[in-house]
Amino acid sequence: MEKSQQSILSDKLAIYVHWPYCLSKCPYCDFFSKVDKRVDQDEVIDSYLDDLRFYHDLTADNRVQSVFFGGGTPSLIAPRNIEKIIDCVNELWSCQDKVEISLEANPNTNHKNLFSELKKAGINRLSLGVQALNNQDLLFLGRTHNLTQALQAIEEVVSVFDNHSVDLIYARPNQELNQWQSELEQVTNFGLKHISLYQLTIEEGTVFARKGIEPLEEEKAARMYAFTQQFLKEKGYPQYEISNFAHEGYQSIHNLAYWRGEDYVGIGPSAHGRLHLGNKILATTYHLQQEELSPRERAEELIIMGLRIVEGIDKKRFYRQCGLNFDKFVNQKALVDLETHGYLQNNDLTLKATPKGFLVLDKLIEELCS
Repeated sequence: MEKSQQSILSDKLAIYVHWPYCLSKCPYCDFFSKVDKRVDQDEVIDSYLDDLRFYHDLTADNRVQSVFFGGGTPSLIAPRNIEKIIDCVNELWSCQDKVEISLEANPNTNHKNLFSELKKAGINRLSLGVQALNNQDLLFLGRTHNLTQALQAIEEVVSVFDNHSVDLIYARPNQELNQWQSELEQVTNFGLKHISLYQLTIEEGTVFARKGIEPLEEEKAARMYAFTQQFLKEKGYPQYEISNFAHEGYQSIHNLAYWRGEDYVGIGPSAHGRLHLGNKILATTYHLQQEELSPRERAEELIIMGLRIVEGIDKKRFYRQCGLNFDKFVNQKALVDLETHGYLQNNDLTLKATPKGFLVLDKLIEELCS
């Protein structure tokens, strides 16, 4: 990457803090996590602070735009330890105005006043892992909360925070469209700012895979997805990413950093990062490991992530981030064919997936990068 390109890269930095511990393992989950009820939080947090100091030495000139506590179940972290990490970030880096500081929580990790305590600790965006709005499917998904707890938690989150989101899983086995519509109607009535919706997939190595659970038929899942896009748009939640919908101004700043190819630091087991340092593009992994990516490797990542968002890939930004011309990098024959068949929208500045294209996104990416 030429120095002139590096000098005009964004100085924005996102920080991801991975808390791997859970009270139980969900049968659909293929993320790295540990079931451990006796973890020494103070010891783990102190190691995280050391890692933040290490990455600060590499990124001292960057300005933090977001911090995201993910997991695992980060709502199990004591609020005083959340505050330690946020204070450390503020001490080490300069930060943009109104830094987005998000935390994922489960409805039943809320003890009395937990959400208020998290807000006092510095969290200003709360993402609630609800996953379903009926007891039968909550049990099927291995969730340890019930519907009453979920609804109570949503109400409290909305009352405590100004910025909030919920996660739901759709295309469950035997789920009907009218059942899903009922859940969408219920969740949109709470006044939430953001909704994340994930299609149930059966991943290798999960409990569901070992049990031979079959996902919803592909055609039914596709109709459910198309209905969801239109329904949430009419409710004031336009889609901005393949699985994410938000009121105007409440798109996730942190997740957009990933999808737009901006720099981010990852702290904790299973966390990774991407950093532009000088003329190098580094992939970082736990613990403090660094690997230089080739321009081609980074270009493929930028396509994989950039086509997930409705705004698509900014070709000029793509060039700044990997040093390659977008139109020369991608398979032009495939690009023309996919555009002709209505899967992509292409112009001199951007490439976007259409709603039809979102349904087969993995295939589009494979053909473009071939």
